[in-house]
Amino acid sequence: MRAYLDNSATTRAFDEVAALVAKIMTEEYGNPSSVHHMGTVSGNRVFSARETIAETLKVEPSEILFTSGGTESDNLAIIGTARANAWRGKHIITTSVEHPAVLETCMALKKEGFEITMLPVDEAGRVRLEDLKASLRQDTILVSMMLVNNEIGAIEPVSEVGKAIKDFNKDIVFHVDAVQGYGKLVIRPRSMNIDLLSVSGHKIHGPKGIGFLYIKKGTKINPICYGGGQQKGMRSGTENAPGIAGMALAAKMCYENHDEKIQKMYDLKQYLMDGLKEKITDIKLNGPECREGAPHIVSVSIKGLAAETILNMLSSKEIYVSAGSACTSNNPHISDTLQAIGLERDLLESTIRISMSELTTKEEIDYLLETLASQVENMRKFYRH
Repeated sequence: MRAYLDNSATTRAFDEVAALVAKIMTEEYGNPSSVHHMGTVSGNRVFSARETIAETLKVEPSEILFTSGGTESDNLAIIGTARANAWRGKHIITTSVEHPAVLETCMALKKEGFEITMLPVDEAGRVRLEDLKASLRQDTILVSMMLVNNEIGAIEPVSEVGKAIKDFNKDIVFHVDAVQGYGKLVIRPRSMNIDLLSVSGHKIHGPKGIGFLYIKKGTKINPICYGGGQQKGMRSGTENAPGIAGMALAAKMCYENHDEKIQKMYDLKQYLMDGLKEKITDIKLNGPECREGAPHIVSVSIKGLAAETILNMLSSKEIYVSAGSACTSNNPHISDTLQAIGLERDLLESTIRISMSELTTKEEIDYLLETLASQVENMRKFYRH
């Protein structure tokens, strides 16, 4: 049996998505900018996809900009906003638990003279509203915050933060990295006071190499990629029509019968958390309680064993999880998120992330639990660190 439980790193594409992408790549492969019939067919795919995605957020199709994925969307949102608004100020606020696509971008801007404020989080990984309010200044031009933490599943108080920002100064741009939240949570940028929203296709059973950035009409943002002027000059380059259409179909499918799917995922998450506590000794579940966090992420520290050792054992049994974020799993540094929530030092290197999707089955969870229960105590005798 195989148990794929690393869905926060990437998801299996829906069969319908894979079929659509293949069809467009082999039958409707015209350049969306070409004026002939095949170009028009491809262009219509892009137009239709923009409408489909806009509908999931209840925004205007013209406010959806296609990118290569979450990292590019974050970079464009942060760098584009900073450069467009630098005349008003150079203060940017973010949090200590952001994805590297946000943190590293902010650090790059720091070298250009921007001042970065990093908000702390509580032990559940959530930003405190009072900390955000105390950090707002007259020269603040951007606040960038994730919706769902990619390592522990904490849901940030985005609506409350958005209101606080706009109450202080309506010109401050609010960017939300929704890579782990889109498809799992209902997101309404207008009522949440979100100006920019980043999404990645391969986190929602769509293709890799495609994403989008919601840009609220009127938001001051400069392009960071120049060329042929596609997408109104905001993001030049031939549109990835197969990827765009595939992502739109995946988004539509994720939000069909959404409540029912999310309920199933929360039930499975609770079953997993209960099973871990029941079957394995000396563990710690990190982040918020089951239903206070996202429905698909569980972070667990297994005392006495290095995460790498656990991952290797599970992989040998065809069970796939990760050590924190997949984007940092190959790096030697300790997770910023786990440090930010105050996790005990001896658990920092003993933490794995188990992440599910709507395709995850109870049988996969049972296989993981049975394997951990049969292996952990023995491993502690020989591999304790």
